[in-house]
Parts: sequence; C-alpha cells; structure tokens
Amino acid sequence: MSTNSQIMPREKGAAPLDVVIGVMAFLAALALGASLVANRTADTWRGGLAGKLTVQIVPPAQGLAQQGLQRETDAALAVLRTTPGIAYAAPLSQEEQLKLVQPWLGQGNLVADLPLPQLIDAEISPGSAVDLPGLAARLKQAAPDSFLDDHSHWISRLRDLAESVVWSAYGILLLIAIATAAAVSFATRAGLDAHHEMVALLHQMGAQSKFIARAFEWHYFRAALFAAAGGAGFAAIFFIAAGGLQFAGVEAVPFLPPMALKPFELPWLFAVPAVTSLIALATARLSVLAALRKIY
Repeated sequence: MSTNSQIMPREKGAAPLDVVIGVMAFLAALALGASLVANRTADTWRGGLAGKLTVQIVPPAQGLAQQGLQRETDAALAVLRTTPGIAYAAPLSQEEQLKLVQPWLGQGNLVADLPLPQLIDAEISPGSAVDLPGLAARLKQAAPDSFLDDHSHWISRLRDLAESVVWSAYGILLLIAIATAAAVSFATRAGLDAHHEMVALLHQMGAQSKFIARAFEWHYFRAALFAAAGGAGFAAIFFIAAGGLQFAGVEAVPFLPPMALKPFELPWLFAVPAVTSLIALATARLSVLAALRKIY
C-alpha cells in the first residue's frame, strides 16, 4: 500500500472532492439517524398503546346532565371491571383530560369550558384475549353514549408512518451513494488524465492494469474514509446537541419526537464512512479499468 501511495500522490485539487464526500456523508448520517429515531419512537408509541383501551362517554348535542354523565360512567366502569381479561379501569379526572387537549388548544378558560367527554382508561391483562365487539355492545347497552377505542387504527397509522420515514431515509441513502459514486468516478478519470504520463510509463514497464487501478482505488479509499468520517462526526455532534437542548430548558416541538440518538445508536452513524470508502474503492477501480481498456 505504501508503494501505491508513492505512485499515486495526493493531487492539490483534492479538497473539493473531500468537501463533497464530507457533505454527502453528513447528509447520509442525518438520514440514517432520522430512520433510527423514527423506528424507536414508533416502537415506543406502539408499546404504549398496546393492550390499552379507552372508553369515551360523549355528551349528545343537547348536552348530558352531570348526574347522567356520572351514571353512565359508573355503568361503563362496572362493565369493564367485571369483564374477564380487563386488569384495570379508572376514569380520568378533569385535570388529566385538560392536559390531553392543551397541546392542541392551548391553555385558558376557553379550554376549561369545553364540553369534554368523560374518558375511562382501561388495560388488558398480558396474554389475555378480550372479545372487543362483545365488550363494545355491552358498554353500549349499559351506557348508550359510550364508545370503545382499542387504538388499533392509531397503531396501524404509526406503523405506516414509521415505515414511510424509514424507507424514505433508505431512498435518500441510495441517492447519496449514487451521487458519491458519480463524484469519485469523475475525480478518478480526472486524476487518470492528470497522471497520464506516469500511467503510460508504468504500462510500458509492464505494469498490469490491475496494479495501476490498485494505486488509484486505495488513494480514493483513504480520502473518502477520512472525509466521510468528518461528515459523520459532525452529524453525531448534531444529534448529541439536539439531545442536549432538553437539558438546556428548550422544549421539544409538540407531537414530534426529539431528534436525539441514544448512546448505543450513535455508533451506527460511523457505518457511513465504512460504506462510503468501499463505494469509493469500487468506483475508482471500475473507472480506472474501464478507462485503461479504452486507452490500451
């Protein structure tokens, strides 16, 4: 490898390629980190909703008297607590319900005066099977204004959202890989033209095309490795800084997960330099061999 390094010196115009590869690696690491955050957050949300039931007792348009609302709440609780497989059932207090709508509507007297439905939180015992349609029918009979929600719709939407984000990130990674390969291919051919006399001399001395290609491929392998490591390092700093915003008192955007990676997820970002350098190595080798076949 040291001989190849002497044959293929680092040209003075290599800095622009290093910048391009570094920026590409930074963007690739951001896309990879975003996919990790989306996947982990969706798993957390799905785990939080799994085995949960919510019963809403919604006041009709003409309004439901407080006594009637309380009566239906007690009737729904009686049905839930006597249903096999239901481990827990309890109504949410007015304060807890206001906290649920405050991120959407804000705080103030207007929110406090809204005719909010009475919510009942229930949990299914792990491993238990509950006849949800039958439970919904019994609840309707005991409390006509009640509605049962098993959160299956939201779990399905969370799964679809997470998969969309992950596959979009993979698509971005593929485009970045193609752009990196194109940049290295262009730089390789430019370097081959710049060192045309040296390459011709090596060929006249009997050097095979694979030997010449090896000098170029290891040159661009090392250049891409260091440039991509710098880009991935900046991405890691970005995610660490994003995680530190909460400790600095900056609140996260409502309904969006914090763009921070767990410590055990950060090493995944440095798969980007490894893959980038391998792409550069393969691209440089194929480009040089293709060019030499046309020349010689």
